[in-house]
Amino acid sequence: MAAALVLLVLVVMCTLFVVFASYNTFVRQRHMLEESWRQIDVELQRRHDLIPNLVETVRIAAGFEQHALLAVVNARTAAIQGRHAPDVGHGRQGQLESALSGALRGVLGLAESYPQLRSNQNFLHLQRQLAETEDRIAAGRRFFNGNVRQYNTRLQTMPSSLTASMFSFAPAEYFELTDEQARQTPRIGGIWNQAQPLYPPQVRQQPHPQYRPQVTQQPQPPHPPQSFPPAH
Repeated sequence: MAAALVLLVLVVMCTLFVVFASYNTFVRQRHMLEESWRQIDVELQRRHDLIPNLVETVRIAAGFEQHALLAVVNARTAAIQGRHAPDVGHGRQGQLESALSGALRGVLGLAESYPQLRSNQNFLHLQRQLAETEDRIAAGRRFFNGNVRQYNTRLQTMPSSLTASMFSFAPAEYFELTDEQARQTPRIGGIWNQAQPLYPPQVRQQPHPQYRPQVTQQPQPPHPPQSFPPAH
């Protein structure tokens, strides 16, 4: 009887140890998710702050493109509202940011039609800043989604899934972009970022078809007289 009681106590203690160890792991992973998302959120905020200056710069140089500028303004407003709305998850936020990336590509592509934008230093500076921000967002997204994958995997595997059910740990959402172009970092340059030669290539002139260069032949030395053997 005593041995059975001791065994029961050991089983209960081991179960509690496993449960609390699993719980602590879930808590650490959830904190890691929150921290990795904050890194993305900082870059999203930076991108949102750069857009008004970009819109103003393009408006001055290409004021007739009101449709493209209005699309960026509306997409930015929706993305900012999504960041601050408590009921908008990371999946929905990814859709809003994808729409903003598409609108940005439309505005930045105007530089191909307006050469004055290509030489505008403010525009070029904003272009570089946005490209760097997009790179950091892409890196943060990969890190965040990796943490989400590990967290969700533990939610679905035994015995940690029992702990998740007991303490109501919910699955986390991925921060995904909705189109294939938005998955790639927008290269906000275009053809003017490609290396161009400083001078046009030299074209080798062909001689006129009627012109035939005269070749001066060098005189050949005279051949020595051929000698024949005497007749017998």
